[in-house]
Amino acid sequence: MSNSATIHPVLDPLLAPPFPQAALPILRNPQLRKNVAHATDVIQARRAKLVAEKTDWQQLRSAASDIRAHALENLGYYLEQFESRCNAAGGVVHWAADAAQARQIILELLRQENAGEVIKIKSMTTAEIHLNPFLQAAGISVFETDLAEIILQLGDDEPSHIVVPALHVNRGQVREIFARSMGLEDLSDDPHALTAAARTYLRQKFLNIPVAIGGANFLIAETGSVAVVESEGNGRMCLTLPRTLITLAGIEKVLPRFQDLEVMLQVLARSATGERMNPYTSLWTGVTPGDGPERFHVILLDNERSPMLSRPKERQTLKCIRCAACMNACPVYRQTGGHAYGSVYPGPIGAILTPQLMQMHHAQSLPFASTLCGTCYEVCPVKINIPEVLIELRAQVVDQERRGFARFLDPMYLGMKIANLLFAKAWLFHLSQRFGRIGLRLFTRKDGWIHSLPSLGAKWTRTRDLRGLPSQTFHEWWAARQREAK
Repeated sequence: MSNSATIHPVLDPLLAPPFPQAALPILRNPQLRKNVAHATDVIQARRAKLVAEKTDWQQLRSAASDIRAHALENLGYYLEQFESRCNAAGGVVHWAADAAQARQIILELLRQENAGEVIKIKSMTTAEIHLNPFLQAAGISVFETDLAEIILQLGDDEPSHIVVPALHVNRGQVREIFARSMGLEDLSDDPHALTAAARTYLRQKFLNIPVAIGGANFLIAETGSVAVVESEGNGRMCLTLPRTLITLAGIEKVLPRFQDLEVMLQVLARSATGERMNPYTSLWTGVTPGDGPERFHVILLDNERSPMLSRPKERQTLKCIRCAACMNACPVYRQTGGHAYGSVYPGPIGAILTPQLMQMHHAQSLPFASTLCGTCYEVCPVKINIPEVLIELRAQVVDQERRGFARFLDPMYLGMKIANLLFAKAWLFHLSQRFGRIGLRLFTRKDGWIHSLPSLGAKWTRTRDLRGLPSQTFHEWWAARQREAK
């Protein structure tokens, strides 16, 4: 996986470098950027075509937004209803306050099963709590079953997209990974051949591993059901063949009524993959003797979601249905891919979700990883006003920085203070213009452009050129014009 493996992404907000620093090696990787741009272009085109055929698309968006908002405003009631109905159907509901507690609950359940291996359905929530390395450290082998997740697991890579985790990898790189990991030297890069290799690799695992772990797209309070949508059938294999099924879901995933799926599934499929309907939509309600798993556990994860509920502006973050439409439309994500965000949740939604999950103590650079163009809001199927939340989080980050001594060492802070001083006095402003013109003349080439600057200025000229300062400022021109008029 030559081009992407050299980046070594760190998808842990506690350890990841700030966004600008993490984005640099990606910006210098033309193959990865080409892969991301091509994939997002394809998804956006498919989405646009299917959205256009829905004459009631805006009404669907409004309905989906209202359903999610109502569920969050009454979350405690609906979670208790889900627990009651799920338990009545034979499931067992567990509550996890944070990532550590969720991992421990899962480990204890696996030990009760004497499980040395587990298969997994793709789940962002398990990645959020770093479940795989935790289980592997405890001596339990974890096998991903989603095709993209297999590519990443065998390639020792990390996801860069919510819906298409291996979006940054092309099929030539996939062939290289499969050939090396599966011992298939004659494998071609034909998609059918690659899919067949993955199917053969997984088949025995589906048949022989008795425990599966997965996530949930939605939890239905009215019936106590779990809804999982996917495109490959691996989810259905994990939901039906294992003896024990463990579902980990964030508390925000609950929907009030079964009927709400009618709206949510329409907007999710179109927004996520550009399809009218997901190929596989599986609903699981408790335990049925002789059909599917004998034991069914649901772990409801808080992990800093509850504090968001008390803040109306930030609460809308939890409306997200993980469709990734905001990522596909984002000009920043298009250039950097997902690894630069240092979190399993990349793109615009990650820029507002991750810092809040970190209580604003980490990932503070993410709210600034946006142009605030508003495209993410326009395509969001549940109408999350991401730019509004970004601005609110930026204000919180600035407030934090104002209280710290480190601001006096921050070039940006010092630069803004100097600018404030210069702009406050007209004579200082005009004087700085004169000195600036003299100083920048050293870097202005014969074509009238500045192609490189030293120190902090190099960050700007690394990717763009500056036109040199004119020989006359506007004030000087205006004054000369007035003199001529007399």
